[in-house]
Amino acid sequence: MKRFWLIMALLLFLTGCGDGAAKAEPAEEGDKEIQIGLSFDTFVVERWQRDRDVFVSTASELGAQVNVQNANGDVQEQIAQLEYFIEKKVDVIVVVPIEAESLASTIKKAREEGIKVISYDRLATNSHADLYISFDNEAVGALMGKAVSGQLDKGDQVLMICGPRSDNNVSLVRKGFLEELEQKGAEVLDTVYIDGWKAEFAADYISENIDQVGQIQAIMCGNDNLAGQVIRVLAENRLAGSVCVVGQDADLEACQRIVEGTQYMTVYKPVEKLAKRAAEAAVALAEGEEVEAPDTIFDGSWDVPYIKLDPLAVTAENMDAIIVDSGFHLKEDIYIDRPNVAP
Repeated sequence: MKRFWLIMALLLFLTGCGDGAAKAEPAEEGDKEIQIGLSFDTFVVERWQRDRDVFVSTASELGAQVNVQNANGDVQEQIAQLEYFIEKKVDVIVVVPIEAESLASTIKKAREEGIKVISYDRLATNSHADLYISFDNEAVGALMGKAVSGQLDKGDQVLMICGPRSDNNVSLVRKGFLEELEQKGAEVLDTVYIDGWKAEFAADYISENIDQVGQIQAIMCGNDNLAGQVIRVLAENRLAGSVCVVGQDADLEACQRIVEGTQYMTVYKPVEKLAKRAAEAAVALAEGEEVEAPDTIFDGSWDVPYIKLDPLAVTAENMDAIIVDSGFHLKEDIYIDRPNVAP
């Protein structure tokens, strides 16, 4: 009898082990969760924080994990981040290139390892990425140029404060801007390229050339962060509001400056839509699906499939209709502490 109970106990033990093995299978399925590596240039610029949050949220809803890295404007750090993603064998790498050319060999290495690569917002040149998703950057420049042209007379002078030459978008925005400006017959007094998008360099230029700046009619800034520092120096010299300043990204502070009259316009790029579409594309690529891209863009060696979104011009007149009604910024945040501006 004692032997019988020993055999029964052994059978129960073995059965329990079998149940444990069966319960472990879902964990193995969990190990197959899609892994996405996401490398940003920096989070100093307000909009990149929005891109990050929407991308991660969308990817999570689709069952993917996102490893977010911030290169803090350091090219070598970004290369190291991509190398780390390759070593971790992620399914997809999404990158906002600090410099257009610098990531070419690393991106090619990732693709050789079977990792899909999306160039996000800025094009990584000569890299043969699987997808480029951004806004129509020539259209961004054209919107800025049209806004400035409407405030100018023939022969008026314009200063262009652009981002770094290494950013492929800078040349596209510049092209669109100049095409509009030429139709007006305005003159570009100077074109300045700001390394690393460091807004303090733009402020230094304005300070060092304030006498000359005081004679011009408009300043095109590569983004709203640059515009903020330019306007700060103009204000210190009692010139804010007398020079037509334009930028892009529709940062909250830029929208505040527009309604108070120190910045004329900004270009709104619905980054939530861009980030959401990019996350969906990343998951689709990871699952071996084709992503529909209606356009292509030449990266210097290859026509990269290109998803291109449209930007919108924002001035004080359409601030509420475009920015507030879309929920991009709250009305009370835009008009805060401005008693002379009716919300």
